[in-house]
Amino acid sequence: MRFALILCLLPSIGFADGFATLAGDTPLSRAEVVAMTRGGDVLFYEGGRSRYSVGGAYSYTYASGESAFGTFQVGADGTVCIAYRNGRARCDRFVRSHGRLVMLTADGQRFPIRP
Repeated sequence: MRFALILCLLPSIGFADGFATLAGDTPLSRAEVVAMTRGGDVLFYEGGRSRYSVGGAYSYTYASGESAFGTFQVGADGTVCIAYRNGRARCDRFVRSHGRLVMLTADGQRFPIRP
């Protein structure tokens, strides 16, 4: 079921230019995103943590300590799509912006990533 949801999201991956980029944003390539998500954590300034597991498992831990779980897949253009266990789904794009990494959400939010 999760994979069916991810497959439904794949057509939206082709519209990566739908993410609200700013002057100076340079999207990460698929290879860069795969390297970044290969069993690693992505830390955000508000205290959240995304954990990408090698087998495709995903979790997001909020600053409060609560977590949301799902699976993720990296598209050909580097877009990361997540299917949560609760049935929700979303896609994100990572860019370099003025010397830092930033995660863009499809609804226009920007989340700087801690080094």
